[in-house]
Amino acid sequence: MRGVIDAAAAFAAYEAVRHRLPEAAFPARATAVANLLALADMADVFLLDAFGVLNVGNRPIPGARAAIAALRRAGKRVIVVSNAASYCKRVQVDHYRRIGFDFVEEDVISSRDALLEELRRRPPCRSGMMAPRAGGREGIEHLDADFLEDDAGAYAAAEAFLLLGSCEWTEDRQGLLLQSLTQRPRQVLVGNPDIVAPREKGLSPGPGHYAHRIADATGIEPEFFGKPFGAIFDLALACCPGVAPRRVVMVGDTLQTDILGGAAAGLRTALVTGHGALAGLDPTVAIDGSGIVPDFILPSI
Repeated sequence: MRGVIDAAAAFAAYEAVRHRLPEAAFPARATAVANLLALADMADVFLLDAFGVLNVGNRPIPGARAAIAALRRAGKRVIVVSNAASYCKRVQVDHYRRIGFDFVEEDVISSRDALLEELRRRPPCRSGMMAPRAGGREGIEHLDADFLEDDAGAYAAAEAFLLLGSCEWTEDRQGLLLQSLTQRPRQVLVGNPDIVAPREKGLSPGPGHYAHRIADATGIEPEFFGKPFGAIFDLALACCPGVAPRRVVMVGDTLQTDILGGAAAGLRTALVTGHGALAGLDPTVAIDGSGIVPDFILPSI
């Protein structure tokens, strides 16, 4: 899997690793709704994925800002829940503001947050990071961590590996990581489980792609901290004390991350079909092929 990946190939890649993803119960069939406001009577909180729900690249999806405003006027809490782990929360909020969304830091939860929450519980150790240097060290200054690039010594020195973002990752670097882990197995903590990452020109391999290759090649089972795994949903629910999980709707464009993860966390789920992972595909075929059934299905929020 290299270069630009189409939606069908991405779907197949997720299905190939279903044995490592959470299990969940699903409704017998999805209910079609016109928009999220149609669900206002049954939900207090809406968790929104970003790409394919709010924006495509640097372009807001038409109607998304108005939909969020309508939900807020109805007294609903709206929180972005994203697997974007390369950048700190301030940078993520700045990005949303540049494209017209008025989120503040309390409105954004990322898989980076979930990973950092877990690292706070663990003894400190020296880590090697799959992460773009452009993301900088803001928010992770306290970590004893080196960027993994082309120096084999950085891989050998690491006591654990953190996989945050793959936009600068190469096959040579993957080879160095696999060689190092084969020689001396260590923990692999994945801050972004996405197998594919949205880019301006399409989908490219995400950290999850490389993590599953590590598992296949070495037998080391990575620990995942974003959708569809539970830690990020625990953080989201902690922001909504007193709200029952079934009064929370996870809204996303990807069956194997947003919908599977939301269902595994006991939330209601809503699949957006018009802009992201399923754009150009028949959502019914994808739902039938995966067995992952959302509670609701809608073209856009």
